[in-house]
Amino acid sequence: MASVVELTYYPVKGCAGTSAREALLTPAGLAHDRSFMVVSEEGVGRTQRRDPGLALVRPTVSTGGGRLTLHAPEFETLDLRVDTAAARRKVDLFGTVHQGIDQGDTAADWFTEVLGVPSRLVRVPPEHDRVTDGRTPGTSAYADSCALHVVSRATLALLNRKLAERGVPPLPMNRFRPNIVVDGWDEPHTEDRAHRIRIGDTELGYAKLAIRCAVTMVEQGTGAKAGPEPLRTLADYRRAAEGGVAYGTKYAVLRTGTLSVGDAVNVTSWGESEL
Repeated sequence: MASVVELTYYPVKGCAGTSAREALLTPAGLAHDRSFMVVSEEGVGRTQRRDPGLALVRPTVSTGGGRLTLHAPEFETLDLRVDTAAARRKVDLFGTVHQGIDQGDTAADWFTEVLGVPSRLVRVPPEHDRVTDGRTPGTSAYADSCALHVVSRATLALLNRKLAERGVPPLPMNRFRPNIVVDGWDEPHTEDRAHRIRIGDTELGYAKLAIRCAVTMVEQGTGAKAGPEPLRTLADYRRAAEGGVAYGTKYAVLRTGTLSVGDAVNVTSWGESEL
């Protein structure tokens, strides 16, 4: 039987993830996922595409979400009280304007020093009402698109077999930064066809395939770009009809609740892959 074997949320977009044995699933995904974003002074969101050093920042959020702690190698740990009341400012996420709450000069100075470029930290406002696209609409905070990204171990195993054929070492799952990792699906890319899923008391609806970018070439443990893999190998067998390469699947949240490692993954509706 398929089950959840990893749960990971990413408090600050582009930064390291936090593994959990249990997580609250909200309409916007796992609690605290991508609820913060580093931006330029002009408000343009930073990602590992241009700032791979974000991978070295390890954020942790207190249970109630009131405090954010930031760790980075060779830098002093920063503990912040999260501000949800300050004035809103415009932020740009891939050309779409949203609102953000600036977390102050101390956080800005810390990220500026760590990344080496002028930066500020914003939090998604409580009234954030973003609508995400795909077959099943939903919402998310500052994620690239949909609330949840799901990948199976069988999918990674297939890629690593193909990499081995080229003499390339295997890649870890964190290279793809999923929220939910599923084991027990024998067929690689079963997540392409799992269009409605129940996990515990929650329900997910298929939104779209995850089209991959240069972030998959960043070694998450070092923040170094390693390319051209895995995009070169994925281009051989995972070219998407809409362009680019697809790896993993995006889902919207149909019913909130609690997710736990070990929960059974029950597919209640199957469909054809959009690849």
